[in-house]
Amino acid sequence: MVYETVFRSGDVPAADRFDYWRELMIQTVAPMDMSSDHADDFRASMRVLELGAVHVWPTGFQSVRFHRTPKLIRQSDPELLHMTFVSRGTVGVVQAGREATPGPGDLCVVDFSRPFDSHAGPVKGVGVEVPKEMLALAGKGVNELLGRRISGREGFGALLAQFLTRITSDTGSFQPSDGPRLETIVLDLVSALLAHELAADNTFTPEARRRTLTLRIHSFIQQHLADPQLTPRAIAAAHHISLSHLHRLFREENTTTIAAWIRHQRLQRSRRDLADPALCHNTIHQIATRWGFTRAADFTRAFRTHYGMPPRDYRHQALGTQAETHC
Repeated sequence: MVYETVFRSGDVPAADRFDYWRELMIQTVAPMDMSSDHADDFRASMRVLELGAVHVWPTGFQSVRFHRTPKLIRQSDPELLHMTFVSRGTVGVVQAGREATPGPGDLCVVDFSRPFDSHAGPVKGVGVEVPKEMLALAGKGVNELLGRRISGREGFGALLAQFLTRITSDTGSFQPSDGPRLETIVLDLVSALLAHELAADNTFTPEARRRTLTLRIHSFIQQHLADPQLTPRAIAAAHHISLSHLHRLFREENTTTIAAWIRHQRLQRSRRDLADPALCHNTIHQIATRWGFTRAADFTRAFRTHYGMPPRDYRHQALGTQAETHC
């Protein structure tokens, strides 16, 4: 579902504005030490769009300093990856021993599980919070992009920037039930951008290149989940590596086999669609087929094993009387 929270500093007494905004930032992202030279009369605006577990928030504010310390990480680590698209002003970020100063048209990545310092503002842009476990990437690989400026004017960076700009400037054209679909698009675009940036950097070590290949494989799987011919052998062939090399790469980054991971991703997408009111006219078999399950009995058995109930019962539980009334 799409839920929206709006903050405008003009709606709050001047003395309370910075504290109110700081609390909203902490709730949206994670605990941080924040300070501003304009705290006595802070000017900011912010809208938080909740697309399932992904948060997208267009914002503009006066200069602020952010610090995410080891102590704060020990207190609360939501395992979030943050990406900022800057449309006006600059953002200075120091993390992982590198420093970046993205300006208008640029993006940058911050890992909230690691300490960082940032100075931003006056700035206008769009922030994105993504749980790292949901990204189609190897977690270690993204470390290579921390403290780097990423262009949002070409390639996947431009696609992501344009999509974020569109959905945050035209929220009225989306239905509440569009949240899961918008969440999937954001996840796919962020994953594709990270994979591209890692693959394009020729300065990386062999270890980083190995992680980049793993990232590309994860992204490839996500993009081809609907294909029933998506097998380990087909994945290995698409990336010009042997089947044994594929299994070895996957074992190093995951706690399950590649076939089990594909099945898990397909089941997650199927479960999401079964609970989507906009898809209630689709049969369970149509939804299963959409995500690569060609045999109804195989899908039902896998779904029951994974979620503890057959897909028909889950759908009835998720939609309730809504299914009986509108489907």
